[in-house]
Amino acid sequence: MKQAILSWLCLGLLMTNASAKEQPYDVIIAGGTIYDGTGAAPFKADVGVRKDRIERIGDLAGAKAKSRVDARGLAVSPGFINMLSQSSTTLLEDGRGESDIRQGVTLELLGEGQTMGPLNAAMKDRMRSRVPGFGSDFDWTTQGEFMQVLERRGVSTNIASFVGATSVRVHVVGYDDRRATAAELQQMQALVRQAMEEGALGVTSALGYVPATFANTDELIALSRVAGQYGGMYISHIRDEGDGLVEAVDELITVAREARVPAHIYHLKAFGQPNWPKMERVIAKVEAARSAGLKITADMYPYTAAFTGLDITMPPWVQEGGNDAWIERLKNPDVRRRVIAEMRAPAVGWSNGLVNAGSPENLLILDTTRNQELAKQVAGKTVAAVARERGVSAEDAIIDLVIADASRLRVAYFVMSEENLLRQIRLPWVTFGSDGVSSAAEGEVLKSKTHPRNYGTFARVLSHYVRDKNALSLSDAVHRLSGFPASILSLRERGTLKVGNYADIAVFDPASIADRSTFDDPHRYAVGMKAVLVNGVQVVRDAQHTGAKPGRFVRGAGWRGEGSKQSSVAP
Repeated sequence: MKQAILSWLCLGLLMTNASAKEQPYDVIIAGGTIYDGTGAAPFKADVGVRKDRIERIGDLAGAKAKSRVDARGLAVSPGFINMLSQSSTTLLEDGRGESDIRQGVTLELLGEGQTMGPLNAAMKDRMRSRVPGFGSDFDWTTQGEFMQVLERRGVSTNIASFVGATSVRVHVVGYDDRRATAAELQQMQALVRQAMEEGALGVTSALGYVPATFANTDELIALSRVAGQYGGMYISHIRDEGDGLVEAVDELITVAREARVPAHIYHLKAFGQPNWPKMERVIAKVEAARSAGLKITADMYPYTAAFTGLDITMPPWVQEGGNDAWIERLKNPDVRRRVIAEMRAPAVGWSNGLVNAGSPENLLILDTTRNQELAKQVAGKTVAAVARERGVSAEDAIIDLVIADASRLRVAYFVMSEENLLRQIRLPWVTFGSDGVSSAAEGEVLKSKTHPRNYGTFARVLSHYVRDKNALSLSDAVHRLSGFPASILSLRERGTLKVGNYADIAVFDPASIADRSTFDDPHRYAVGMKAVLVNGVQVVRDAQHTGAKPGRFVRGAGWRGEGSKQSSVAP
């Protein structure tokens, strides 16, 4: 009797297992060429997805599926990781992330110096007054809470974040040009600790901008040490990308060594023709540090034009105290004369964006922040052209524009060399980030000019630099867009096509993928991306957004919330 019962149980178990195997996959991506994100040689196979995971890679010709993606003649790769996304506000307003997801981006890394938390009451008031669309419905205070808000409201891509050293400094010290006291530094460290326990991946700084520039190296080391205690890293827009480029890289290496953390350079560049030869020394320093055991990496965007504000043409002292204080100072004739004199001279203790650019002809005004009538007058013109029209010097024109808009404006600086871009792209320790926003090419956004990197960064790598320039093989490019940044960030179960990993997958045509955005006509989506899955859900189908928002908050190893053992970052 017992033997009969055991036989029936075994038969039932076999039937259950067989039934499970016969269950259809949620998605099968069929007939594609697999670029698995490791840099290995491609191979042909099908990919079977169940729920949010890759369940099988192989021959699935006879398998059933609820949905199929025909990938014949196409590349199938891990979704791409945007190492520097400025999309916090755009994702809050519209979680579709159209311009990035249409290029295969499945994870946005948010935070460069200033993040959406931690916020105190004064910081919230300032954000409400200066950021369009922010009313009284603030339902977050910390960066971790903001990320939860994004996830709850719905985003198409996954999201992860650092905590901004600038935000931490403003929260405690404010906008003053001074060192933090010992007590203040402890408060700042406590804020970093809280952010790490909420899922931040580390500390980020943007030292080229006020008030971040007021932080010294010891402060950065102290904050990074806390991040390191939770498995985090230090990532930075370094202090100077121009005259002091080499010294700024030295500072980042010092932070990595003293805090004992990995360190990463945001948008590596040599700003201005006189500084182009310095890239060779920078590369040598980073490679020496890596040989000595330090984990130093960098990202870049594949354009010779930077995109920032007119604030980098003026000395830090005039910007102390925040935006409103800066504007008021510039209205003082004596201050104005002093600022103009310093704008025309080689910088001492700061990086002069106007001098480094070589000419006001290299500064293209793309948009204003507040004054739309001013935008109609100056958008699409160089600073030199505006100065000529007004019959004033370039320095006077810049100050007048800043006062008229009560902001830094949005300006493209044509300051990098193609030769350096090619040199950087070939470096095995360099990955890619747009340093731009992901948004939809519709509505009010169409009235403004922007940098093409917002729409074309990743497609441009795969088209211009892989297909046209042969700077990288397609396997290596996919690795640098997926598996490599995942390893920098210590992400587990993401970044490669592997059974058991999350199903973040891009399907594209290597022969036709290309960027279409230009400075004259920026709001144009890239082409050639046929399908994109995020956590197993198809967000792009037949090159069109499906409206799905399956993105998740990818937390760091230090997360102390419910289910923290399920962190997506390797301990």
